[in-house]
Amino acid sequence: MRLHRLAAKQDLPISLEEAWAFFSDPWNLPEITPPWLRLRITSNAPHRIYPGLVITYSVSPFPFVRNQWVTEITHVVDRELFVDEQRFGPYRFWHHQHHFRAIPGGVRVIDIVHYALPFGPVSEPVHRFGVRPRLRGIFRYRREVLRSRFGLLPPADVRTEEFVLP
Repeated sequence: MRLHRLAAKQDLPISLEEAWAFFSDPWNLPEITPPWLRLRITSNAPHRIYPGLVITYSVSPFPFVRNQWVTEITHVVDRELFVDEQRFGPYRFWHHQHHFRAIPGGVRVIDIVHYALPFGPVSEPVHRFGVRPRLRGIFRYRREVLRSRFGLLPPADVRTEEFVLP
């Protein structure tokens, strides 16, 4: 199994409390997910996460393909981090850390995703030419939606935004 890593960081001009309230509400996920994924929450999820919360989704990563995805919120440290892990879905392994740090003028949101595809080495070309570009596109879309919704920090701080991939 080859483990891949995706990391993204974005600074937003909102308080840590406002960021936590937004990101810890599962019902905001469709807003920051590209419409081409057709993400639908299919469980009766509450508006606040907690350790052990199981959330079910329906997503369409490719035309004519619809996947069921089950994640569990495994760790929550209030206003600091939470972790979701796939229990059932398209990946062999999915572990997504969401970190939040207060910074001057706002909050830094850091995502670290470790994931592996099914089918071992056969999956590597699919990863290189399909999965990795799609995941990058999802995070770029998310970045733009968050910029539109919350705005930007003053120009001197914009340089702290970066999209980091191994």
